[in-house]
Amino acid sequence: MTLVKPIDKTGISPLRSKSLTELAINRLLRDRLTMIAIITLLALTLAAITAPLTTSLLGVDPNTTDASQSKYLPLFSEGHPLGTDNLGRDHLARLLYAGQVSLFIGFMSAFLSLVIGVTLGILTGYFGGLIDDVVNWIITTLNSIPVLVLLIVISSLFRPSAEALILSIVLITWTPTTRLVRGETLSIRAREYIVGAKAIGASNLRVMQVHILPNVFSLTIVTLARNIGLVMLIEAALSFLGLGVQPPTATWGNMLSKSREFITKEPHLMILPGLLITIVVLCLYVVGDGLRDAFDPTAQY
Repeated sequence: MTLVKPIDKTGISPLRSKSLTELAINRLLRDRLTMIAIITLLALTLAAITAPLTTSLLGVDPNTTDASQSKYLPLFSEGHPLGTDNLGRDHLARLLYAGQVSLFIGFMSAFLSLVIGVTLGILTGYFGGLIDDVVNWIITTLNSIPVLVLLIVISSLFRPSAEALILSIVLITWTPTTRLVRGETLSIRAREYIVGAKAIGASNLRVMQVHILPNVFSLTIVTLARNIGLVMLIEAALSFLGLGVQPPTATWGNMLSKSREFITKEPHLMILPGLLITIVVLCLYVVGDGLRDAFDPTAQY
């Protein structure tokens, strides 16, 4: 006789409950809006990564100028599906390669900012004392200076390259994450399982790695998604002021800035990079909200 495990109405065996991660994945898969945003982000990222293959198949190059063209070409021109800019450079190729740089700046800046913020947040929340006072003093000092002024000063000191821009953004965007993780760590360190782990001889490093870091993981994932969108907006704003990555290296931000003078003649030169920035940032915020709801332990299955 074969015994069959009883199954409840939700399809979950009462003999085994699902973990928070499994429940979060199930909620994400059922969240259509979040899944559409994730698929859109993956498609745009894949298009940017495969830019060399796409441009080689089309026979175009992002930085090759055409001296025979006295001005830009409009949409759907022969050999240039999205036309060319005022220097005869293929607009589609520049959009694809600009996506590589913009997404790299967004993801790398947000990731490094997250690493710094989570590390300092856990250290200050767990140990407190002098390290907490020093880090909080630095955060208060940085937050008292207008972000735009601080970015202008930093950008003027370094050569405006992608690496310098990432460094500038990381230096000012780690503070909110640190405060958020610090507050969560202060709450976690007083719980019984932390006290029990220390009582049986667990080191401070092990407590932070095994017991605190996993408990702030969902919080950091949501923060990462939103910070990527914030960084891309910052890059676009700096490029608008002429302090971002400089041509001929293309980013969606500097393409948007350099095409302002053509808005009445060839509006697609400005609309397309602006639209891509809007889509990516919107998708990232939707994904952030979806992750927050998915990892909410109080949410119903």
